[in-house]
Amino acid sequence: MQTRKKKISLVMLLVPTFLFSGCSSTQRPADLAVESFTVERQQNDSIAKRFQEPTSEGTTVVESAMKLSEEYTRLTKEAAILRQQNEEFVTKNHQLNEQVVSLEDQLQQAQKELAQANSLLIEMRLELNNWKADILGFREEMRQAETAQLETLLRILKVLGGQVTTESARAENTSTVGSAVASWTGPNQP
Repeated sequence: MQTRKKKISLVMLLVPTFLFSGCSSTQRPADLAVESFTVERQQNDSIAKRFQEPTSEGTTVVESAMKLSEEYTRLTKEAAILRQQNEEFVTKNHQLNEQVVSLEDQLQQAQKELAQANSLLIEMRLELNNWKADILGFREEMRQAETAQLETLLRILKVLGGQVTTESARAENTSTVGSAVASWTGPNQP
């Protein structure tokens, strides 16, 4: 049943094809057929002439072949040189791409190290500023402590029998004990 349907559909498709092809060839006038043949021939002639060199006086086929051979040799050498240059450029491009990748890695590492160094430097600067503030803040306290030590030493010297001169007394009153200690005369000194 299916094969019969296939045959019928095939016949129905082929019948119009045969009818139209027969009609078109019979309705065509003869002068149109000749005209299309001459147009095709002219196109073929122009295509054939395109590949021929213009003939000049005194050029033979051998001379023309020699010129073509020389031109072919020249173009072959030029193509070989260009191929070699292309290979060199491809190799150099590959090397440069590898170098770029390497340099990008180094750049990222350097940027990372620079960021770490900057953060360390900022941290150290903050610590230095804190240290300076601490030291400058305690400077007066350190002076007072040293003055108290010197005054205590002066009293100890008085107890041991040292004499304090008028300069020493003045120094004691003005709290510059350093000069008093320098002017102190020991018990055995005149």
